Amino acid sequence: MRIHLLSFIPKGHKFRLSRQAAQLSFMLMIWFAAFCSPAQAAAKIEHWQTQQGSRVYYVHTEGLPMVDIQVAFDAGSARDRSQFGLSALTSALLDTGAGKWNADEIALRFESVGAQFGSSVSSDMASVSLRTLTDKPLFDKALETVQVILASPSFNEADFQREKNRTLAGLKQQEESPAELVRIAYYKALYGDHPYGHPTPGTIATVSDFKSTDLRSFYQKYYVAANAMVVIVGDLSKQQAEQTAEKLVSGLSKGQKPESLPEVAMPVQAGKQHIEFPSSQTHVLVGMPGTYRKDPDYFDLYVGNHILGGAVLVSKLFNEVREKRGLAYSASSSFAPLFRKGPFAISLQTRNDQTGQALEVVNKTLADFIAQGPTEAELTAAKKNITGGFAMRFDTNKELASYVSMIGFYEMPLDYLDTFQQNVEKVTVASIKDAFKRRVDPQLMQTITVGGSAKKSEK
Repeated sequence: MRIHLLSFIPKGHKFRLSRQAAQLSFMLMIWFAAFCSPAQAAAKIEHWQTQQGSRVYYVHTEGLPMVDIQVAFDAGSARDRSQFGLSALTSALLDTGAGKWNADEIALRFESVGAQFGSSVSSDMASVSLRTLTDKPLFDKALETVQVILASPSFNEADFQREKNRTLAGLKQQEESPAELVRIAYYKALYGDHPYGHPTPGTIATVSDFKSTDLRSFYQKYYVAANAMVVIVGDLSKQQAEQTAEKLVSGLSKGQKPESLPEVAMPVQAGKQHIEFPSSQTHVLVGMPGTYRKDPDYFDLYVGNHILGGAVLVSKLFNEVREKRGLAYSASSSFAPLFRKGPFAISLQTRNDQTGQALEVVNKTLADFIAQGPTEAELTAAKKNITGGFAMRFDTNKELASYVSMIGFYEMPLDYLDTFQQNVEKVTVASIKDAFKRRVDPQLMQTITVGGSAKKSEK
């Protein structure tokens, strides 16, 4: 299943794992494998609000004395405005100093109780995560540390300068990566000046101008209780979960939710852009704005894409591009649903002198699929593949917490996991054809290529 291929999560995604935490995790995995059966498709998600107005989503699980917690904010890169990269750098600074602790002291607090802490940013969301044992002394210390990180980040000038320089170094390195260049150009081609149109880490020009006060202002506007969502999955009672959620947001100002993001404007015509790069392979992305999280066409597009290019090794694109013609090592397609229309993308790498031929095959394969749809046999195989291993996709607390976070953040039905397989089974050949004809237009596709020219490759 490929639904998050182009989410623009920065390479600087932060995750702390101490030696003690690693040992505990290893022991818990062995325990889990020996004594715990996989989670079933049904997950009872309970939902309420804290006194501060933060939404809470809770799933009680048994068998392991641990809990996974996420606190998410509508504070992803789509909220950067003209300061591209501000969301990502703000997130990166959260645990470099908070309250009376510096970065080393924060790390030691987590290490001393075997807890794991992480932070991340995507186009829509900024979040922090905690995995900890539920033994009260260990749990209380880990929870207090996260609460202080959320409520009282220092944004110390020395820490800010260090993280800023690290970000700039990473952005400079991106200029040497054709894979990064093609993604950046692709998003710009699809979204233009829309908040989704820039990379989450920002650009050298924008990040260079940041001051620590910019991060503090961003934090004060978006890291507020009214804009927060808490996800708790693990071996805590509901009462403990209620107390945990209240404590996590207790130090945040109430604030308010930000304005809704603007709708995505669709391209008015097809577009092509080539970026010259000294490489023997050309990176290719072809697509257009696709689907969003609450899209009524989602399951038709999702199952259809599984056949087109999502189930890579048995997909139509892989068969036409790789198996029949040997034009690329792999070829795939994906929908990346967001709050607004996320990208639909076909991706491959091919020899510079074969780029034209590969694009012809891709475009013809897509056009044929839109016109004819899948066969009944292909649809049956896709459904079996999707539903057969569905429960295994969230058979740990951590994976389940990620699903619950997605459900909560996008305010999807709480029975989404329960009804997922039913919704897949409802998909028909006719509904796939109808959805693709309405939602994927070959006349509006944007094509971005990054690599050497064919003539240079032939020399």
